[in-house]
Amino acid sequence: MTVPETVWGLVLAGGKSRRMGSDKASLTQGGETQLDRSMKLLDAHLDRVFVSTSQDQADDPLRRNFEQIVDAYEDLGPLAGILSAMDKNPQVSWLVLACDLPNVDDATIAFLLDNASAEHAATAFRSVHDELPEPLCAIFRPECRVIIDRFVQEGANCPRKILINSPTHLLDQPNPGALHNINSPEDLAGTGIELSS
Repeated sequence: MTVPETVWGLVLAGGKSRRMGSDKASLTQGGETQLDRSMKLLDAHLDRVFVSTSQDQADDPLRRNFEQIVDAYEDLGPLAGILSAMDKNPQVSWLVLACDLPNVDDATIAFLLDNASAEHAATAFRSVHDELPEPLCAIFRPECRVIIDRFVQEGANCPRKILINSPTHLLDQPNPGALHNINSPEDLAGTGIELSS
């Protein structure tokens, strides 16, 4: 199954990283920041890749190296980035990837693209923990916009809940550890990832 429209990439890097206490996009792994790594990963598969950022982070040295989509919405979490990307080009599908997934690999991205459904509004992986959709490594097709708008109007801004209650094609992860995210300094133990100085 493949989608008929073009797919562009969006790396979500506009969060406040409150629990980490340091910008997660700038965490380094093997001398490379998480943002650099995520952008390269998507760039290997897609014609265009953008970094999603908040207005106050748009000029920082790390993010300004990339083509950006600045959040046009407030207090919507990751949905702010997804909706802003859909505003930029409502005709493409968006492969959304959070920048705090240090184990995500090329095979996972390739599998997601190769198995994206043309019959569903979104394609996402099942969580290995609870089998619910993983919304931050997923493809959101153009028809997903009206669905997201409806949920936001009803006061729901959790991407996972939206995918649970929408026509979402769910895939088993080819690498079960690929979507483990990092949210706090404790999560870095044994990963080889370093806080930015």
